[in-house]
Amino acid sequence: MNPSSACHDPIDLGLTWRNTFARLGEDFYTRVSAQPLPEPYWVAHSAPLAQELGLDPLGFNSDRSLQAFTGNRPITGTEPLASVYSGHQFGSWAGQLGDGRALLLGQTAGGLELQLKGAGLTPYSRMGDGRAVLRSSVREFLCSEAMHGLHIPTTRALCVTGSDAPVYRETTETAAVLTRLAPSFVRFGHFEHFSARARVEQLRTLADHVIEHHYPQCRTAEAFAGNPYAALLQAVGERTAHLLAQWQAIGFCHGVMNTDNMSVLGLTIDYGPFQFLDAYEPGHVCNHSDTQGRYAFNRQPQVAYWNLFCLAQALLPLIEEQDLAIAALEPFKTTFAQQLERRMSAKLGLSGSTGDAQRALIEDILQLLAQGHVDYTIFWRRLSHSVADATPTAARDMFPDPAGFDAWWLRYQQRLAGESRKDAAQAMLGANPKFVLRNHLAELAIRAAREKDFSQVSRLLTVLEAPFDEHPEHAALADFPPDWAHHIEISCSS
Repeated sequence: MNPSSACHDPIDLGLTWRNTFARLGEDFYTRVSAQPLPEPYWVAHSAPLAQELGLDPLGFNSDRSLQAFTGNRPITGTEPLASVYSGHQFGSWAGQLGDGRALLLGQTAGGLELQLKGAGLTPYSRMGDGRAVLRSSVREFLCSEAMHGLHIPTTRALCVTGSDAPVYRETTETAAVLTRLAPSFVRFGHFEHFSARARVEQLRTLADHVIEHHYPQCRTAEAFAGNPYAALLQAVGERTAHLLAQWQAIGFCHGVMNTDNMSVLGLTIDYGPFQFLDAYEPGHVCNHSDTQGRYAFNRQPQVAYWNLFCLAQALLPLIEEQDLAIAALEPFKTTFAQQLERRMSAKLGLSGSTGDAQRALIEDILQLLAQGHVDYTIFWRRLSHSVADATPTAARDMFPDPAGFDAWWLRYQQRLAGESRKDAAQAMLGANPKFVLRNHLAELAIRAAREKDFSQVSRLLTVLEAPFDEHPEHAALADFPPDWAHHIEISCSS
């Protein structure tokens, strides 16, 4: 389809739209339409998410839906816009940013906002072209649904469409459009934007919007002398603590935790240079652009707190008292520690109360994993099976020097004595996935997709939607990474 001849008649997908963000007013966004792409084609879609939305599953075979989700034709009831925000990037104030390649189409009656990512230039594209490439779109699509399968809060991805239109990054690539959804795409940076400009009324409007639609309990909270904005800060901090505990337990590196990439709903958002750990290396830096290691795996909780401090500063004109803002930040630390301990205990199949001995078990096995550069995902899955049959051979064999593991295993068995071994093993298999989206798996799927072979994307999606299941026919996707995987470089352009 030639974009210059694209039909502009709206396409009715059968969805009802509310568009509450658009009601905030044009201080918060610029209205802008998608820019068409020539000859689009389907790359992938999530059938379960389409079903949740009430979309016709056969629509992903139709040209009408293809044109709609590429941005070539408007969708009935939507009000496309690009929102403005600011933020700190790699610890430095970056000033005004905004949706440089994402268009918020609107909010469905079911409460989900829908964005087209890669649909063309916006006023906030800065030096960019407003486009997304096939490589990054496939990565975000797969990882969004992988995180959902892992029960980790995330934006969702409905579909990816592609086009052979050239897009220039380090090399010439081809264009793609990702359709993603979330209850809200509001970020820490939205608040920073208005606070930095001393636009207190707009700041209040935004905070009231978030409270009304996502944190209504903050309006009636008795804590902080009934200050709803301090209560909001605490609530965001607690959700962020839960999220970071889940990241650390599963071995997920975000790669670029700028304040404009932090969701006020505690969602994983903006999948760029992410990585699931292969070998357990606490100081691993997955983002090739992060030359200072600011966003190393083991620094993510501290960075999250730093980002929350920036959010506190942004909300201070509404909270008014610095002591209240500081008090609202404090629960992050205890919540994160408690949640991480709870999730690591679940990985060990340990229920009930924790204590120093249990914390030592967790800390010591992580230290052994780091010393041996042991594959993180495979170890935990093998340990789950080892508990079921009380035979640790498969897990033990992963350590170059197994003596330390042997000593740890004896202590672990003593702690397990108070548990039902069958229940513990079953719980572990529900906490330790067999499949994660490793970089080399995504890379192989991308290479095939560039040749118009989307079978690898579909195959990966099958296991990532249910990563705790065995999927014996796809067992190879749970193997150790090949040697070449260690040389994959991902950066902010990913």
